[in-house]
Amino acid sequence: MHLKDKTVLITGGSSGIGAAFARHLAAEGAKLILVARSEARLAKLKGELATEVQILPCDLRVPGAAAKLRAAAGEVDLLINNAGYATYGLFADTDLAEQSGEIQVNVTALVELSHALLPMLEQRRGGIINVSSITAFHPMPKMAVYAATKAFILSFSEALWAEYRERGVTVLALCPGPTESELFARISETIPGTEVKATAESVVREAMRAYHARRSHVVTGWRNRLLAQSFRILPREAALHLLKRLTMPR
Repeated sequence: MHLKDKTVLITGGSSGIGAAFARHLAAEGAKLILVARSEARLAKLKGELATEVQILPCDLRVPGAAAKLRAAAGEVDLLINNAGYATYGLFADTDLAEQSGEIQVNVTALVELSHALLPMLEQRRGGIINVSSITAFHPMPKMAVYAATKAFILSFSEALWAEYRERGVTVLALCPGPTESELFARISETIPGTEVKATAESVVREAMRAYHARRSHVVTGWRNRLLAQSFRILPREAALHLLKRLTMPR
């Protein structure tokens, strides 16, 4: 799928992986619709991009936000569901409203926006990139809800890949490890072992190669691919004990 003059909608498009997607696709000549909570940050990024850019400030934690985006976006050829955030701590000690918001952004808004745009994407032979995580491959003590949402995204995306591949829609689950972003900057303050991060630009380059190859998912970085496979091989209880130790606070 050549993206020159195609329209790409990116949620969480003001920073991190979302902003890297915006820069990469602008360089390819795509037109962009950028979604994030901060209008000021979206406007700043728009000023840096040499392409047509529409900005849509939106808080995806608010129920019904996806429907409003669909109404405002117009025609779309590629949807990149990148918006997401994480909470950290024992499940019962972590604010339930925060965790509900996490599910709303990471899962509900992603599903609603995908459902709303899929008929158009099929007609235009477009695609969807859903940003999951390496945590999709294993539970995460102290980040139980976050990892569960990312596992949902991987499963959901691969199912859509199978359903829509022969109908002309390309669906990819992107599973990065620690990446230079505001989310991982917050996590790194607490969890050891997340200090070494890939650049958002390298993650996007791998994602776009996998997307154009029409793969169902991609884990970026060889270390992350090795880690994802190792947790599939280990006995579940042994993996969980190890993960609990890895996610203990500093």
